[in-house]
Amino acid sequence: MCYCKKVARPESKLYADLKKISPQIKWTRLENWALFGTPDLLGYHPGGFFFTVELKVTKRNKVAISPHQVAWHMSHPSSTFVLVHYVNKKNKKNFNEYRLYPGSRIEDLFRLGMNLEPLVLGSLEDCACHLLQLEPVPVV
Repeated sequence: MCYCKKVARPESKLYADLKKISPQIKWTRLENWALFGTPDLLGYHPGGFFFTVELKVTKRNKVAISPHQVAWHMSHPSSTFVLVHYVNKKNKKNFNEYRLYPGSRIEDLFRLGMNLEPLVLGSLEDCACHLLQLEPVPVV
């Protein structure tokens, strides 16, 4: 018999927390092994449009981003976001710091890490609120 305890990956927990606090957004978790770099989440906004969110959890200044993720976001620069949960155990007051970045800045995020200024810096609720305030991007 195996008594293995199932442990949620940090990004899975981040998804569960985001889904719980933003029920107005219809979330779909994308588990895509066929197309590398595809973001983790597809969100359907109450305003009737889609957007994507890449989830990241980091304990360091650096954010682990693959070349495939950079390529995907650079070829889809609008209505894409990267949500980072920055876990800084050395400084307890910042233990639950969340940062939301536009997908178009993913190369800078890869290069600069937590030194890059985010769209939103604060709680997960602050990041979800920003996503709820999005407006559709006109298709050209």
